[in-house]
Formats: sequence, structure tokens, C-alpha cells
Amino acid sequence: MNRISEFLKKEANRHSIHYYLVFVYLGLSLSVYGPTLPNLAGQTGSRLGQMGAIFLVGSAGFVLGNLLGARLFDRLKGHMVIGGALLVSAALTLLLPIVPAFWLLMALILVKGIGEGLFITGGNLMLVWTHGEEVGPFLIGLHFSSGLGGFLAPFMIGGLILFPNGYQWAYWIVGVYGLLVGLKILLLPHSPSPLRSESGQAGDARSAAISPLVLVAAFYLFFYVGTERTFSSWLYTVVTTLKIFGPQGAAYLTSGFWFFFTFGRLMSIPLAARFRPQQVLPVALTGCVASMCLAMLLPPSSLLLWLLTIVFGLCMAPLWPMGFTLAGQSIKLTARLSTIIMLGDNFGGMLLPWAVGQVIDLTGPQMVFSIVFGGVALMFATYGLMVTLNRRGPLA
Repeated sequence: MNRISEFLKKEANRHSIHYYLVFVYLGLSLSVYGPTLPNLAGQTGSRLGQMGAIFLVGSAGFVLGNLLGARLFDRLKGHMVIGGALLVSAALTLLLPIVPAFWLLMALILVKGIGEGLFITGGNLMLVWTHGEEVGPFLIGLHFSSGLGGFLAPFMIGGLILFPNGYQWAYWIVGVYGLLVGLKILLLPHSPSPLRSESGQAGDARSAAISPLVLVAAFYLFFYVGTERTFSSWLYTVVTTLKIFGPQGAAYLTSGFWFFFTFGRLMSIPLAARFRPQQVLPVALTGCVASMCLAMLLPPSSLLLWLLTIVFGLCMAPLWPMGFTLAGQSIKLTARLSTIIMLGDNFGGMLLPWAVGQVIDLTGPQMVFSIVFGGVALMFATYGLMVTLNRRGPLA
């Protein structure tokens, strides 16, 4: 208890906990889509394949929010921007399960995505600006929080789905939680400021932005986020379409992915304090490749799907924060520079899950694991390029 008390005495640590609460909402908000896609399709009178547009439109909103954040976070108080964006996203979440038209659902998801793009960018930046070179474990803790939300959402839906229109309550619970956290963030004092170079000036974002490392880091996040969101969002639909699990079992399988993903993030915190990204990332990437090879080569069964879901969740866990940390070892992260890198994150989440929806419409769900395998293989390649460029030394 004394250690916890000492930890909470520091304002920077208290702020970090609030950023974690924001990312719990993010995980809840994004993960509630997957198990409810059939419900949303029925609600709006749409084909199931059409619902892949949720990921395309939502990620387009992320891109817009990310680009807007490049201007706002270097000019305004970060807590004001994050809190306001969270309030908008949460309010729209309350409306999603009651809109009757597909086009209106997409419009709400677009605006909601803009808010989420803002606080995704802001949460990462606030931590980097708060903790500087010691940010590694804190950054993993931030993404552990989104994994925690991702675990809770399908688990909650697995219980609510037994009741008529129970999926609506999942959205309403997530929305109310987001409103409460958004109000609390607005009340936080002393927003962190951009890191300064030794000369006292903010890092030269323009010179870093043209660095090959920035572009490679963006592609790394493109393949990571696209792969993670494809697997977690379409897993429920794949296993129910193949009749391996019923609706409740599929919801628990999805929740199982997020549980082991979240557990992996938790275990990554001490790993980040002891090992460099170059020591952890190749092991985790190899585990991802191996699990998808099993999915493609062996006949699908409930035991196999649980095994590969556990392995894939554990191995995906450290890939985003440690990849971001690896890029940050050679560049100073300003709002503009972070925006350039995270555009890869946003476009990956936009294109790959949407493309899977089109594949399911044309060929059925069998190709999902092959697409995920391809994404992991390309992530491995971009990781190798990042390591090569990182060895050239830090960029001012």
C-alpha cells in the first residue's frame, strides 16, 4: 500500500491512470462492434458483408482526428482536447444501437471516429511528453488498458445476448462510462507540454517527417492494426458462420482473445523495463506467424481455435507499444511527427477489416486467417527495416 501511495503522490502518475481509463473506453468502444455486427445488420436492414464498412468509415474518422490532433495538441491544452473528444465519442455510442438506417449509422461512426482519433493521438503523446525516455512501461500500460476494454466488451455481450435486444445495453453501458471519464479528464490540471530538444526548441518535426524510419514505422503500424482489428472483429462471424461455435460461445472466444491479449500486455510491462524492443519483438512476431500457420494448415475445431486465439493474443500484445518505442528511439515525437506515424495505424484499421468484409461476401470466411497471416508476415518485414534504420543512430 505504501508503494501505491508513493506512486499516486506524483501528478504525472495520476494523470497516466486517467489516460488509461480513456483507453479502457477505446477498447470497449472498438470491440463492441465485432460480436454485434449481425445485430447492427438486422437493425439497419443491411447485408452482413456491408457491415465491414464500419471499420472503413470509423478508421476514416481516425485519420481525420489524427490529422486534426497534429494541429491541436501543439496549440491547446491536451486535457481539454482529449476530454472533449471523448464526450463526443461517448454520446454517439449511445445512439448507435437505435439508428434505423445504414447511412445514418455510418455518419455517426465517422464523427465518433474523429473523436477517437483525437484521444488516441493525445493519450500516446501525453504519456511521451510526461515520462520522456522512461515512457516504455507506461506506454505498454496504456495499451494494456485498451486490451482490458477489448476483453470486457465481448464478455459483457456474451451475457447480454441472452436477452431480447441485449446488444443495445452493451452500447449504452460503454457510452455512459465514456461520458463519466470524459468529464473527469476535462477537470485534470496541468496538461503536459511538447518535449524540448537540448537547444530548448521543440523537436524538428519537419526534418524527422521525411526520414525513412518514420515511413517504415507508419507501415509497421498499418499492418499491425489492420491485422489485430481484422482478427478480433471478424473472429465471431467466422466461427459462427462455420458453425464451430454458437453465438454465446463465439462471444466468449472473442473475449478470450482480448483476455490473453490484455494479459500479454500486462506481462509486457516488466519485459519493457528489462529488455529492449529488438529482443522482444522477433519472438512475439514468430508466435503470431506460427499460430496463423496452424489456422491455415489444420482443419478448424473448437480446441484448435482456442489454442491459436490464446497464442495469437499473447504474441500480438507487445507489438504496438514496443514498435512505437523502437521508432521513438531515433526520433523526437512531436504532435505532427506522431500524426505521420499513426496515419499508418489509422489506414490499417480502415482498409484490412473492410477488405475482409468484401472477401466474406465473395468467398466465405475461410480466407480470413490467410489475410491475417499475410499481415503478420509484412509486419515482420517492416520490423526488420525499422531495426536496420534504427542502427543509424538518433535523429534530431
